[in-house]
Amino acid sequence: MQGDNVDESIKQALLARFRDYLDTAEGEGAQPDGTADLYSLFVEVAGLRSEVRTESRLVKEALDQFRGAFDTLQTSHATVQKELERARSEARGQGQALLRPLLLDVIDLRDRLAAALKLAAAERPRWHERLFRRKQSGGEAWQEGLRMTARRLDQVLLDRQVVAMKLAGGPFDPRLARAVGTSPDSPEAEGTVIEEVRAGYLWDDQVLRTAEVIVSKGGAGKGERS
Repeated sequence: MQGDNVDESIKQALLARFRDYLDTAEGEGAQPDGTADLYSLFVEVAGLRSEVRTESRLVKEALDQFRGAFDTLQTSHATVQKELERARSEARGQGQALLRPLLLDVIDLRDRLAAALKLAAAERPRWHERLFRRKQSGGEAWQEGLRMTARRLDQVLLDRQVVAMKLAGGPFDPRLARAVGTSPDSPEAEGTVIEEVRAGYLWDDQVLRTAEVIVSKGGAGKGERS
């Protein structure tokens, strides 16, 4: 009986302690060891999940706004690039339009110098030397001056990508040259350029001045086809 009373006392003591625990949990919202109860944990987890959703939405909105701004910037960059290319092309075209007549004048001057040198080499005007009492070496000095000037003009043209076409011996091309005469006695095939009366020039691979040429008419080519 006494043992039963002891057990009953222990039970009562345990019940009393459990009631105290419940009262304390309800009053403070925590377990005796300081950890949160299950309900509070669920509330905190739910709040954290809501915050995560909110942050994710904000991050997504920020990324969408950044992507839109980046697309706009990329489109603007492409537009600006096109405008720059167009402006450069127009400036290049205007520069070429202004430079073209000057280059043609340089080429014409080059032709005149070449003609003067060719005439001097053919005629040898000794009367000129006797008139001014110059030695033969002195008569050659002005010719060398013309040659130097011609070489200088050639360099000026070359610096601006202006080069003379070499058409002699090739087929006649109306895009590059204009036929000013024909040679029926030439042994070359018909349609072959046999002489350049006036040189043609290219500027940046475009025709600056068409050449004037003499073209073979008949010759070996005609005999083979007949």
